[in-house]
Amino acid sequence: MAELKKINLVFVHGYSVTNLNTYGELPVRLKAEGAAQNFEINVEEIYLGQYISFNDEVKLDDISRAFEYAVKEQLAHLLNANERFVCITHSTGGPLIRNWWSNYYYNEPDSKCPMSHLIMLAPANFGSALAQLGKGKISRLKSWVEGVEPGQGVLNWLELGSAAAWELNHEWINAVEEVIGSEKIFPFVLTGQSIDRKFYDHLNSYTGELGSDGVVRVSAANLNAQYIKLVQGTSEADSDKLFVEEFQQAQNTAFRIISGKSHSGTDMGIMASVKKRLTDKKSNEIIKAIFDCINVTSKIEYDTLFKSFSEETTEVQKKELKEIHKGAFKRRTYLHHRFSQVIFKVCDSDGSPISDYDLLFTGPDNDPNHLPEGFLSDRQRNRINKETVTYYFNYDKMLGRDINGKPTQSGTEIPKQLGILIRPRPTEGFIRFKECKLEASREYLDQALKPNSTTLLEIVLNRNVDTNVFRLNKLEKDAMPSKKAGDFKDIKPSNENVD
Repeated sequence: MAELKKINLVFVHGYSVTNLNTYGELPVRLKAEGAAQNFEINVEEIYLGQYISFNDEVKLDDISRAFEYAVKEQLAHLLNANERFVCITHSTGGPLIRNWWSNYYYNEPDSKCPMSHLIMLAPANFGSALAQLGKGKISRLKSWVEGVEPGQGVLNWLELGSAAAWELNHEWINAVEEVIGSEKIFPFVLTGQSIDRKFYDHLNSYTGELGSDGVVRVSAANLNAQYIKLVQGTSEADSDKLFVEEFQQAQNTAFRIISGKSHSGTDMGIMASVKKRLTDKKSNEIIKAIFDCINVTSKIEYDTLFKSFSEETTEVQKKELKEIHKGAFKRRTYLHHRFSQVIFKVCDSDGSPISDYDLLFTGPDNDPNHLPEGFLSDRQRNRINKETVTYYFNYDKMLGRDINGKPTQSGTEIPKQLGILIRPRPTEGFIRFKECKLEASREYLDQALKPNSTTLLEIVLNRNVDTNVFRLNKLEKDAMPSKKAGDFKDIKPSNENVD
């Protein structure tokens, strides 16, 4: 018999968890599978992480710092033996460990990360639409009754379009060197797109949002993201136009949608529904996917898994396109189209945020009316970083065909182009901005919108300074100017810009 491969597992839970029962039977099932299947894997040690997310003062950086301490203190015997660990996370645990890796190992080329594999289950890598609602009065009251705080520090990170999440994901997308490999880390994202209808909250439609698992959008979990930078023209002739200055895609990251899985719950939850019995066939798909990840030992194997995961994801989305839900009084049909998430951040040429603006999307002929009905599913502005707004697009409606190649309901109105019209304010005064647009095109549509994916889109507008902000006046006849002559409190803008 071949010698079993020793492996160390570390589990990290998600936001607002107060009990280790959150891991359910998954750790025990993995240990049993490692011994029963021909994987040559022996789950030698399992560590169940616990961290504080329900204290308002605690931020993600604080938890990352504490995790680094815990690794050095409690896993010292592994590090001394030059062993590494596989980390399996759920929900907020994914961006937490990515943040830890970024803070302590990404920028330290000579420091080998003690984590070899990062397997993220339903990670909120780009945040969650529910985070903003988690700050409301109902959430605070619920937390007070349960004896914990709502965890504002972590929720601020999780809110769509937060500055901290933008920074972490922008770094990932624009990594200048190979960050995936045996000497680096192997990252994986496993998520579901099914809704456990018994958890649906009729007062909160996000719990039943298509393209999500009821908490995290598929596009917000996926690390196969892109960054686009648009800049306004500087000459008089093109100051009413936006131009693509930069386009960058993240390195291919293994991503797999698991069929029939929602975010949480013992019936459908991607982690909590796993049963320890080897005869539990409902858990086979997620267990197999986890072991597929663990077995990767080289970049070649990783790239092969990336491809097979992509193909399997396509098949899952084809099979799950139509959902028929039999309610108490009627049947409802849900079409699980693919969605794209775009996070817009608007700033001026000095780098200062611009929060007062209107953003319109245009189709053929740069006309907003030439876009299909229902192409935009949601819009959410970040409450702290008001210059950032997240838009949620129905990708299949934008293209006019679903994943099976069949026309969507609005298939006769297929838009072949996408453009942007932005109207910033103020447009008059000593400091002003000018309306501008990105010409609608198919090329831009294909760059900005990708299925199951997020795009960080930064728009940089010219900050126009009026010439009357500063003037030089000659001193007349070597005399002090009179009070009347020196008064400039009522001066008006010249409507000419400083070059």
